[in-house]
Amino acid sequence: MSKLTRQQALARLGAGVAEDVSAYQALLLLLEEQFDAALHHRSARLAALGEDVVAVVEAMELRRRQRVALVRALLGAEATMAQAIALCEGEARAGIDAGWRELALLATECKRRNQRNNDLLTDQYTIMQRVLQGEDQIYAPR
Repeated sequence: MSKLTRQQALARLGAGVAEDVSAYQALLLLLEEQFDAALHHRSARLAALGEDVVAVVEAMELRRRQRVALVRALLGAEATMAQAIALCEGEARAGIDAGWRELALLATECKRRNQRNNDLLTDQYTIMQRVLQGEDQIYAPR
């Protein structure tokens, strides 16, 4: 990082945010496919999608670590992305700021869809366990 100029570091931050916006958009699509596969009990497709999701998330995590390192190199250990964005000027600032805000919205939506998918899979598992093992008490005792 020390070999980068301030402008290069800020440009990398902007590029990383843009890449993550695209990655989150791809993740949204994967989560929709995952929901559909779970809804229709397509286990092979679920497994393949799980691998795709992991690959996207791992790449985003790597970019997140790089982003944190760049921000810290620019402004110190306690610096925030908002402080780094404030270092940008003009269109570059507007672009990275808009990307950062979009990234936050996409992350929130991905979390929501992931939870929805988890709930569906958990419910399906619970139902299957009841079918295979039976209910402990089908009728309430008197």
